[in-house]
Amino acid sequence: MVKKFNNSWSWYDFEDFDLEGLQKIAAEKAQYDLDYWIKKIQETKTNSIVINTFRPGAEWVGGSLVFRQDLLDKDDNHLFHFFVGEDFLITSNLEYSLLGKNDSKYILDEQMENTGNAIEGFSVLLGEVMTSSLIKIDPFEVRLNNLLWKMKEQNSTEILEEIYQCRHELLVLKHLMIPIREIRIALEEAFAERIADKPYYQRICLKIERGFTIVSDYQAEIDTLINLEEVVSSHRGNEIMKTLTVLTTLFTPATVLGAIWGMNFKYMPELEWKYGYLFSFGVIIFSTLLLFGIVKRKGWSGDILRGKKKNSFFK
Repeated sequence: MVKKFNNSWSWYDFEDFDLEGLQKIAAEKAQYDLDYWIKKIQETKTNSIVINTFRPGAEWVGGSLVFRQDLLDKDDNHLFHFFVGEDFLITSNLEYSLLGKNDSKYILDEQMENTGNAIEGFSVLLGEVMTSSLIKIDPFEVRLNNLLWKMKEQNSTEILEEIYQCRHELLVLKHLMIPIREIRIALEEAFAERIADKPYYQRICLKIERGFTIVSDYQAEIDTLINLEEVVSSHRGNEIMKTLTVLTTLFTPATVLGAIWGMNFKYMPELEWKYGYLFSFGVIIFSTLLLFGIVKRKGWSGDILRGKKKNSFFK
């Protein structure tokens, strides 16, 4: 399907890969190396971009872009192909229903009516693709906010797992945005002054900047959460080791004295004492309390004898 806008540029939009239709356009646009692009997109299954500036007046940017990626399933992704010259745009395999809005196609047509060339029209299309990624950030923001408070109220390994799941989802979103930024730079590299001052191009620049700013800010928040978890885990690990060390120290007298009186020497006068049993208990209790007093006085026991308080990271 071909549409003309302002009698200045055309948009060839193919729902599926149509080799015959693309070859027909290639014959009409002989000054562009469309055959190379057509061959390349048949072999491409992921993001790619080609810039051709060898022929003045016939510069173009072409490639493929993953415009939709499920945050949990790596195999659930969708790719479309594009070719941008100054006076025409070709797209293939673009599913508008997946852009996040039911009226995405209508919105695109309306905005493209106000564009002056195909480069600006493609900027409009990139804006919609970028918006589809930004839409996913809203529910992510809600999840992250809930996670901030869950971590304080009921911190556990499950919370740490959720933090890393959020981090992975954010990386997927960022991975979707990086090729869009690369395409934006490629457009400026290929068409220079013919695109730099166009309003829709400036808007996609700002939208990309907004997307990366949001992702960077949330990434910083998640990194802070992870660092906090590491500090809490390290502190609790030290508390456990401190507890085990103190308990081992306190039971040392009982262990040593038990080992001594458990020997089988023939001459052990303590075995004949009338109150030897009570005497051994007394020595064990006294030496244990003495060690506990020393540990307590030096402050080595710390907080290990206190119960964990609700809504606290360390107490």
